[in-house]
Amino acid sequence: MKRAALLAAAALALAGCQSAAIAGEGTVHAPMAKREAAEKGLKTAVFAGGCFWGVEAVFSHVKGVKSAVSGFAGGSKANASYDTVSGGGTGHAEAVKVTYDPAVIRYDQLLRIYFSVIADPTLKNRQGPDSGTQYRTALFPQSAEQTAVAKAYIAQLSAAKLWSRPIVTTIESGAFYPAEAYHQDFALNNPKHGYIIRWDAPKVAALKGMYPGVYQTAFVRN
Repeated sequence: MKRAALLAAAALALAGCQSAAIAGEGTVHAPMAKREAAEKGLKTAVFAGGCFWGVEAVFSHVKGVKSAVSGFAGGSKANASYDTVSGGGTGHAEAVKVTYDPAVIRYDQLLRIYFSVIADPTLKNRQGPDSGTQYRTALFPQSAEQTAVAKAYIAQLSAAKLWSRPIVTTIESGAFYPAEAYHQDFALNNPKHGYIIRWDAPKVAALKGMYPGVYQTAFVRN
């Protein structure tokens, strides 16, 4: 599709990520993980943390990330479409599949970024202006190692009491299904979109300010 057509399609399907704004999200300096991930070769990890545009935008600026694909996890293939998932009854979460090089950025370091600047892990079924089960914070480990590291890190963060409320982020299983083409690289392609300016650009800025060593200026395209 030509760019104009893509934007037109996007304009018709933004209800879930274009709600009226509520109280803003903050950042937290999450500690380094006590348990480091032991992985070699390119790996994938799936993160759900509210509207997938922001999750994708942050990870697309992390050194060692090869791709960050927006999509849906936790439900079936049959109803893994934006319009259907936005109804909140499919069991999916808006999620991002990250392909990364552990020699540059480990899974535990990606988790640190996730909890620091991407999502508030104490909010149940909502993030920023969006509410519904599809906006829950959830991790979908792709290996036994990722599962062990994720459980250990959530336990570490819970013990640290960095937030005034308990962590409700879940560890789940389920396949990942890519979202429609117009959702991919959305922040890169639509930098002046009101949602991106208000909610997602600040997350990328926080990544740069808090973790400059892993930040890269270039956006990794899918």
